[in-house]
Amino acid sequence: MTAIDSKPEETPGLDESHGSDTPFQAHHFDTPIQQYESVKLGMWLFLGTEILFFGALFALYTILRANDPELFSYASQYLNTILGGINTAVLILSSLSMAAAVHFAQRGRKTLMLISLWLTLFGAAGFLGIKYFEYEHKIHVNLNWGPSFYYPVDAAEAAAVGEDGQVSTVQDENARAAADESALLSAERSTSLPDVPEPRLAPMPPTDAVSMAQSAIGPGGLSAVKPEEKIKAERAAAGEVTYSDKPHLEDQDLPVNTHRFFAIYYAMTGLHGIHVVVGMVMIGWLILRGTKGHFDNRYYAPVDLGGLYWHVVDLVWIFLFPLFYLIH
Repeated sequence: MTAIDSKPEETPGLDESHGSDTPFQAHHFDTPIQQYESVKLGMWLFLGTEILFFGALFALYTILRANDPELFSYASQYLNTILGGINTAVLILSSLSMAAAVHFAQRGRKTLMLISLWLTLFGAAGFLGIKYFEYEHKIHVNLNWGPSFYYPVDAAEAAAVGEDGQVSTVQDENARAAADESALLSAERSTSLPDVPEPRLAPMPPTDAVSMAQSAIGPGGLSAVKPEEKIKAERAAAGEVTYSDKPHLEDQDLPVNTHRFFAIYYAMTGLHGIHVVVGMVMIGWLILRGTKGHFDNRYYAPVDLGGLYWHVVDLVWIFLFPLFYLIH
């Protein structure tokens, strides 16, 4: 009879039998219980550093929101509360399945433990899948961090934005072409007729309001002529179907520096997502070892410690969800 099949319903306690008769006790521990208590203390210390790490980000969020409360209240409308709520439910259920995995591991119920671990892994994958679609939509509609929040980034629209962030116009292109032609003519004359003074070409006057000076695109405000409007006008002139999926660029009530909200949003949710990926690797490792029969009612420390990590990851999201999605 294997160790897993023996006494399946026995609930282990913190006694000397924990970890006995297993090949997993390290040589530098005197007893199995000493090893169990040491590794659990180490995990709590590690989780303490994680709390400090996210605590600094929460403090930054608090400072930014205190300085611009109307900005955070306004920008949160661009987040999908339904997807955020689904992700919250998925993580809570995965935390429940992880607790069940620890419960079954302590009682030597190998099959039920593996089922619970697989459910936890599927929950983590579902969370990341939903988050991917949420990120993809936001990036597609330019809900980004930094200057890219204020002008399109796809190939067609980027061609309408110069390196200095200003909208490029037909007159600008003509002026550049005339300047290049003048420079080429000057170079030819300097080599053939060095004594002849080169003519000066008067700059082309602007012919419409589009070619006049534009306000800077970036943290200071939006351009008077938005790039997507120029693209839509050109596509309409060419007979193409036009549409706009970047409503924030046309929103007259958009607060200045709204990109700061999305900067802290991507920083905190992105780092949380990295922790979810790490948790998936950990759960996969537990599934592999559980399949090999390494865990039973006498040795379950890795499952217990993995559960602690996963609960902290879930707890961080429980705070992120209302701070970004619900508070207006």
